[in-house]
Amino acid sequence: MTPDRAAARSPDTLGRALPSVRVAPPGPASRRLAQRLRGVESRNVTYLGDRWPVFWEEARGANVRDVDGNVFLDLTGAFGVALLGHRHPGVVAAVAEQSDLLIHGMGDVHPPALKVSYLERLAERLPWTESRTVLANSGSEAVEIALKTGQLVTGRPGILAFEGSYHGLTLGALAATDRELFRGPFRERLYPGVAFAPFPDPLRDGAEAADRSLVEVERILAEGTEDGTPVGTVVVEPVQGRAGARVAPSGFMARLSRMAKEAGALVVADEVFTGVGRCGEFLASTRVGLDPDLVCLGKALGGGFPLSACCGPAPLMDRWPESRGEAQHTSTFLGHPASCAAGLGVLEVMEMESTTARVRILGGRLVRELRGRLAGLPGVAEVRGLGLLLGVELVEGDGMEPAAGRAVQVAQAALELGVLVLPAGRHGHVVELSPPVDLTDQQIECGVDTLEQAIRGASS
Repeated sequence: MTPDRAAARSPDTLGRALPSVRVAPPGPASRRLAQRLRGVESRNVTYLGDRWPVFWEEARGANVRDVDGNVFLDLTGAFGVALLGHRHPGVVAAVAEQSDLLIHGMGDVHPPALKVSYLERLAERLPWTESRTVLANSGSEAVEIALKTGQLVTGRPGILAFEGSYHGLTLGALAATDRELFRGPFRERLYPGVAFAPFPDPLRDGAEAADRSLVEVERILAEGTEDGTPVGTVVVEPVQGRAGARVAPSGFMARLSRMAKEAGALVVADEVFTGVGRCGEFLASTRVGLDPDLVCLGKALGGGFPLSACCGPAPLMDRWPESRGEAQHTSTFLGHPASCAAGLGVLEVMEMESTTARVRILGGRLVRELRGRLAGLPGVAEVRGLGLLLGVELVEGDGMEPAAGRAVQVAQAALELGVLVLPAGRHGHVVELSPPVDLTDQQIECGVDTLEQAIRGASS
């Protein structure tokens, strides 16, 4: 950053500030960067439109400042990563200290010492007496490790996933991801032994939603996938994230766990989005009654640094053979020292600041206020979620038909008012919120006001 740019950095209020839109976003500096990006990045990666995106330059707490000097209220938490807030001092200090010592190690050959400390601290937060973990760099990779573990343990390669699921876009994880946009072009490359059961939707299917789903689960566990592959792994999000913060009815996850275990299949909880406190406990599985054999973590785990993990009890994870010099699953940046330092910082901050309790309080408040503001508004079917993973489902009129693309309109309108939210759901019909836990009262009021205004405008 040049001295002029450094002098223009936002004041110390950044993090607790309300939105300040100086130029209509995207401003001229963002537009210039979009043109430069178009010349060097694959056109498939970043959506570049007339009114989207803004390019970030600085972030702190619940605020993001773009290259045009606009300050936004971030209710996305950067895809849920910034649960503790952007650039939390405890995480920054831990990374800075480690960066003065060691930037990179050799994770599966000559490991950084910090990897041991981090794994020990992480194990204290897991539900097993003795656990084992494989670290990785992305949520997709953690899911890949879990799926491999499921086959090693059960000897059955088949996978049961759920409609609306999102487990990542690498080929193994993509096979268990239910979205035609992602799957279609690569269908011939995907592992075929995957079956999708309906995820219960009480909004449309009423009180019988869970029963209907579990009937299909039972059938797949008994008969295998469509090509007859026996199922050894059931992979499920405790709350479906990218599908629009979909929460299953009470008791569903516990029944699913029992059915899978009785059939000899492992339950993999994909907690990449929901875990590390996002839903009000370290694991969302605890809140919804899911009894996982393996857990995948990511996003908030590294406090902004690339860090993910597949965790499980020792008897299951020890089905992986002991390394004799070559690991069957590894990567160059496994156990990266800076990421491990960030991860340790996250765990320490969560303990000192009682993060999960704060998440439950703030999440409950946001749901109540949004429901109160949006009650009776045509086109709003439901405000739902768990902890700080929330969704506002938008429908056509008074019916239950998803209002395709309307959440995209809401996100665009909110951006222009200085608030960041994301569209979710198969049809782009759910406004998704995954904000930091350190929102101020004024920021909460502003965020709710802006969302009401944007949703009313998109529904009119």
